Amino acid sequence: MALKNKIRIIPRKLIVDERGWFLKVITGTEEDIPQHTGEVYLTMGKVGQAKGGHYHPKALEWFTVIQGEAKLILEDTETKERMEILMNLKKSISVFVPCKVAHVFVNTGNSDFILLAYTDKLYDPKDTIPYQINL
Repeated sequence: MALKNKIRIIPRKLIVDERGWFLKVITGTEEDIPQHTGEVYLTMGKVGQAKGGHYHPKALEWFTVIQGEAKLILEDTETKERMEILMNLKKSISVFVPCKVAHVFVNTGNSDFILLAYTDKLYDPKDTIPYQINL
């Protein structure tokens, strides 16, 4: 089989709004992907903007800032306990966020931030619950 018949070029949907952009890199539904795969995505947040502001009753997520700087604000939806984590490439950390913990990323830098994320579930709009977090 010729190489061009072995390789797949998969179109992706870039979603852009006033806050920045969002791009799913792996949706978990690709051909030849293992049976259980979540989603890998990138999102960009513009200076002064907030991204997120929701929680997931079922999904787990892992976040890593790969460009710029963002403050991750977390709030346990059951206990209302709150936590803030400054994330940037120099710090090079990934943050695991369990289900039922609301999260929002606020761009605290002077340039756009780019966030790389993995979730263990395929997207289900019923598993993304808007949640107001005081910035």
